[in-house]
Amino acid sequence: MNEMTRPAIDHEKEAMVLDAVGSFLDREVRPVAHQLEHDDVWPAGIVEKMKAMGLFGCIIGEEYGGLGLSAATYARIIENISAVWMSLSGIINSHLIMSAAVQRAGTPEQKNRYLPRFASGEIRGGLALTEPDCGTDLQAVRTVAVKDGDDYVINGTKTWISNGIYGSAFAVLVKTDPQAQPRHRGMSLFICEKGPGFSHSRKLEKLGYKGIDSAELVFDNFRVSKDNLVGAVEGLGMQQVLSGLELGRINVAARGVGVARAALVESVAYAQVRRTFGKPIAEHQAIQLKLADMATRVEAARLLVEQAARAYDEGRRCDMEAGMAKLFASEAALENATDAMRIHGAYGYSKEFNIERYYRDAPLLCIGEGTNEMQRIIIAKQLVERNPV
Repeated sequence: MNEMTRPAIDHEKEAMVLDAVGSFLDREVRPVAHQLEHDDVWPAGIVEKMKAMGLFGCIIGEEYGGLGLSAATYARIIENISAVWMSLSGIINSHLIMSAAVQRAGTPEQKNRYLPRFASGEIRGGLALTEPDCGTDLQAVRTVAVKDGDDYVINGTKTWISNGIYGSAFAVLVKTDPQAQPRHRGMSLFICEKGPGFSHSRKLEKLGYKGIDSAELVFDNFRVSKDNLVGAVEGLGMQQVLSGLELGRINVAARGVGVARAALVESVAYAQVRRTFGKPIAEHQAIQLKLADMATRVEAARLLVEQAARAYDEGRRCDMEAGMAKLFASEAALENATDAMRIHGAYGYSKEFNIERYYRDAPLLCIGEGTNEMQRIIIAKQLVERNPV
């Protein structure tokens, strides 16, 4: 089977997984999410339960011990998680981008060595791209890997890395040929497990998206075997990363749907119990207009996510579809969170309620996995490329 094309979807199995995730969220996450988020506490117990459910192997093939789910079902899982506590979706996302890179581009030996351990959560980690002076322009990375016998020696720093503290392995983008032109031909991707010369330096404090560990990673003469070079060929790292980011952007878009939906659900409920001028505010036209726009954003964003996930599952290039979904859904989350705060008034601004959390979480979605400004550029370039005259 072509790694780019998934087998036929088992709808009964995927419905069972969605039901299990829903029960897990209601039982294990919803009662504690508010307090864990405000305390910025790593949810160790919840992560262990996620491992037991197989969520770290969502999209990893069944032949490697994963659930083998479609990207479409994975997106629905992420939407549902994000509607309860968005931070948990990040713990899965970065890990699965690393897994997808190995599943799509790794050698048979790399797949057999890593994918079963990724799927079980025995090895959990993520993707290490961003550097202190490099974000959107990935070709500007300065982390370097120099070949030394059967090893490579890596030096450099990565920052804003999800799972950076509690994760144990990362797909790390480096320069193996800093002089290469164009620059992407000198970039390679390695699976690096923490050890001598590879550590995290500090936890990074954030406005929102709390609970998940975002950290700096430091490589100081870290030695990694040539067997850990994804695909066993130098110079393909950029393509491997961009392929993985398609899945990452579908994930971020699904998070946007979840946050936008949560803001809508709570606003609809509140608008029916909060009364002003002798009637529920849901009967005031100003509130009705906001609710209508919020609901429309949720449905439109979900359809864009489904379209992008379907293209990914069919093995088609989907940077435009994923970019559209990520752009629209993240902005929908931000707008819905803002409208929800206005509808709730002072209660929306209070830390006792969830609305202020949505308001803090949503802006990240417009930045992460490529800024929305970059998504617009990607979309425009693809429009021209796909519609030549």
